[in-house]
Amino acid sequence: MDVSKLVETTLAGMGYELVDLEVSGRGLMRVFMDKPEGIAVEDCERVSNQLVRLFTVEGVEYERLEVSSPGLDRVLKKESDFVRFAGQKAQLKLRMPMVARKNFVGIIGEIKEGILQLDVDGSLVAIELSNIDKARLVPVF
Repeated sequence: MDVSKLVETTLAGMGYELVDLEVSGRGLMRVFMDKPEGIAVEDCERVSNQLVRLFTVEGVEYERLEVSSPGLDRVLKKESDFVRFAGQKAQLKLRMPMVARKNFVGIIGEIKEGILQLDVDGSLVAIELSNIDKARLVPVF
């Protein structure tokens, strides 16, 4: 059973987006979710209650469930994440180095044919989405 797909479908039906799902070997399951207006404590409680019932019915094993917003340093995983947060600052770690670097911080630009334009200190760097290992927003205060 694909727990990620199960959670994603359930959240979508409730009006939320699954941002990330982490499952540890010790039975901890973390669900990070979002919606355009942001996440309140009541949203986390509602989703947590629904997932507990769903996991009981589906026989999903876990010891502890944590449901929360993705935070200000939200992880970016899908192409749609980069499109949604265009114009914002992000930190990227690449799978394979480019220009002898694996880490980049810059402003998210447009995406064409799987290539992200990242403005790094005024220079555009073209990065293949498939080469991004980890990416998250950099909060600006």
